[in-house]
Amino acid sequence: MLLFAANTFNIGADIGSMAKGIQLIEPNFNFVGLVIGFTVFILLLQIFTPYTRYAKYLKWLALVLFAYIFAAILAHPHWPTILEHSVIPHITFSRDQIMLICAILGTTITPYLFFWQTSQEIEDEIAVGQNTIKQRMGSGPEAIKKMRTDVWSGMFLSNLAMFFIIAACGSVLFAHGITNINTAAQAAAALRPFAGNATYWLFAIGIIGVGLLAIPVMAGASSYAISESLGKRQGLNNKLKQAYAFYGIIIISMLIGLGLNFIGLNPIKALIYAAIGNGIVAPIILVLILLLARKKHIMGEWVNGKWSASFGWILAVLMAISGLAAIYAVFS
Repeated sequence: MLLFAANTFNIGADIGSMAKGIQLIEPNFNFVGLVIGFTVFILLLQIFTPYTRYAKYLKWLALVLFAYIFAAILAHPHWPTILEHSVIPHITFSRDQIMLICAILGTTITPYLFFWQTSQEIEDEIAVGQNTIKQRMGSGPEAIKKMRTDVWSGMFLSNLAMFFIIAACGSVLFAHGITNINTAAQAAAALRPFAGNATYWLFAIGIIGVGLLAIPVMAGASSYAISESLGKRQGLNNKLKQAYAFYGIIIISMLIGLGLNFIGLNPIKALIYAAIGNGIVAPIILVLILLLARKKHIMGEWVNGKWSASFGWILAVLMAISGLAAIYAVFS
């Protein structure tokens, strides 16, 4: 339920940010019409577009992350300072820093991706005719290599984009005393006077593209998690009439996210608190994954090695400490 709540807040913030991104490009568009339009479009895409075609769109849409990289480069930040503080961070363990550290961990090693990734692996196998559990048992070296390439390339691109977003906003906005940003669109507009029109346009395009990429994943991940927990049929490869509960959760999540835009939701704060929620949930799921990964009767020849297990447990402990510290910071 915490995963569902965090994802729904993310969805609401992203829908609003996409609408604001369109208004950055064309101010005459109506905000209400845009948020409703985006919600309906994404819902129709998820429910009625065949998964195999839909997945291709998502993969190509990931290239929009490069917009943030180009935006940061065109902003001409002071790279020596950025690289210095990237290697040697300045940590004071203040309330805000503790919460942001947990939020960064929660949005990088995020629980919804565990559910999405595993569910999509199954749907890929079903798409090639492996319809039973027995047919899907076992993985060969080629399949493992494909998964590893998929995961590593996705992590690298998303973290690279995050680094350049932080570099652009930190070195340009913070340097000019702008520290209170309520929307991603506001960040793009604030960059414009200091970094120029090119940065502004690329940042705006990035907001729209990343929203289209992220919202279906978050709504789908919540639905996979809840449907599996309730023992209901799930999967984007099913039609609406075959998986009412699965698609019903997607629709509910999207409609709540839409509604959040009409109650004065602060998108940036919503994203931060949603990421903190993910940071609290993630270590619990990581522990379960690590326990499963050591069971030879489940993993077979792909059982977790000592180095992988050690690294995983260190990561789980650090994330648990971060989550507990964030809980204390929120309520202190």
